[in-house]
Formats: sequence, structure tokens, C-alpha cells
Amino acid sequence: MPHVTAKGARLYYEEAGSGRPIVFVHEFGADLREWEQQVRWFSREYRCIAFNARGYPPSDVPDSADLYGYEHSADDVLAVLDGLGVDRAHIVGLSMGAYATLQFGLRHPARALSLVAAGVGSGAPYEHRALFKQQAEATAQRFLDEGSAVVAEEFALGANRVQLLNKDPRGWKLFKDHLAEHSAVGSAHTLRQYQAIRPSLYDYEKEFAACRLPTLLIVGDEDEPCLDVNLFLKRTMPTARLWMLPATGHAVNLEEPAAFNAGVHAFLSAVDRGCWKPRDPRASGRDALPMGKPE
Repeated sequence: MPHVTAKGARLYYEEAGSGRPIVFVHEFGADLREWEQQVRWFSREYRCIAFNARGYPPSDVPDSADLYGYEHSADDVLAVLDGLGVDRAHIVGLSMGAYATLQFGLRHPARALSLVAAGVGSGAPYEHRALFKQQAEATAQRFLDEGSAVVAEEFALGANRVQLLNKDPRGWKLFKDHLAEHSAVGSAHTLRQYQAIRPSLYDYEKEFAACRLPTLLIVGDEDEPCLDVNLFLKRTMPTARLWMLPATGHAVNLEEPAAFNAGVHAFLSAVDRGCWKPRDPRASGRDALPMGKPE
């Protein structure tokens, strides 16, 4: 099995296609298999690379809790690029992977062609931080006490997951079955060391305002925990645009694969052609009745 070496862990990866590279970064409840519909589509024109995060076999599952966390997740993307000899790539992430994608853009901007952050923002609002941490800690203990298969049954029926069940029962079951196979130890460490204690995205307002990487934000309109933070990111990042999918929950790439692929493809094409421009400063007004000044 192919692996690259990161700090404290070996990371399993798969790749397909040729051309400009895209690296896909998965969410907490998924692994690289949930990017299959994207890899099969984009590999027609791009070199697609998907990898399993640390804690997700066949990547290593470190025993030490210190080898997990948001810094590791961002730097693991860099390790994949370095291990495969890739100078710069488009980085596409979902949820936990989208947080890593944004962090990668802040920490290693010279290595990114663009950022796609889908379903990012759970636990970011300050008023939700304590409850989010409490729930992450409790779920981590459940993974250890009851096992991944038990937790998967409830996790897959969350308020922003039932949309996938309603649209695509076969796809939802495959997602749930994959989650049931995850390492309980790896999931628990990820929840405690990454999800529960990662800084809020609101803490990086100054850094996001200075970021000039082309960025596409994607969120489902029924992904309630992520709606407000995506508006914040859109307003803060001058090169970010926000795309909201109707009647859609958290796993936007699984719920609406055709729309997701088309939207991301259009974004990448614009970036590759040099057509993705910063937002016109005149579009940043928040007046109730916006009025422009004649030139």
C-alpha cells in the first residue's frame, strides 16, 4: 500500500489521473472513499490525490494523543505534497478536512493553487464552543466504550446527515458502513485533540482578511451549524465566494455529487485561467439600501 511519511504517522493515499494536482481532504465521519465520485470525475483532467488522515487505517493510528490535532492535519496535507513531489495543488476539503484546508492556506500559502472549503464551521461560534467540546468528548468516550459500529448508527442520523439518507439511501448506507469500520482509538483521539480543542475560525479574522488565495466556500442550507461561519468567511476573505446548495445538509459532495463536481470544476477552471479575481471593494457595503457613487 502506498504511504507518505508525516510527523509521527504514515499516511495512506490513492491517486488517479494526470494534470494539475488536486488534494482531497476528508471529514471526520468519512475517509478517502467518500471522495470516489469526485476522483472519478476530476481525474479526467487533473491529477487527483486523496489520503486518509492519521487515525484512519490504512494510515497509521498513533497511540499518543499528542500526535493528533489541527496543526498536524494542516501539515499532513503538506507531507502529502512533499511525499509525492507536488509543488502546488488545489486543496479540496469537507468539514474537518475543510478546516485543515483553510489552515493549510494560512500556514503554507505558497503551496496552494486554491482552496475549496465545504461544510466548514461546526463548533466555531463562541456561544457554541463549550457544548461542542462537551459533545466531542462524550462521543470520543462512546467510540472507546461501544465501538465505531454502534456510534455510526446514531452519527449517520444526525440533523445534517438525514438529507443524504432521504436523497440517496444506498449512498447513506455506504457512508455509515465505512464509518463503522473506522478505528475507535483514532476517532477518539481525533475528537479530543482536534475537534474539541481546535481554535475557532473566528479567531483568525485578521489572517483570513489578509489571505489572497482563490477560495470557494460551499455549504448546504440545512447544515445549520455551518451557516453563520460561512457568511463570516465570505465577508472576511476578499478572494472568497460562497455557494449555498438548497435542501442540502453536511456531506454536500455525497448528497449532490453532480452539482458539487460542476461547481468545483467551474471554480478550478476559473482559477487555472487566471479569471478568479478579488471581490470589488464596492461590493462590501452593508447599508440597508446600498447606493454607489458615480465615477
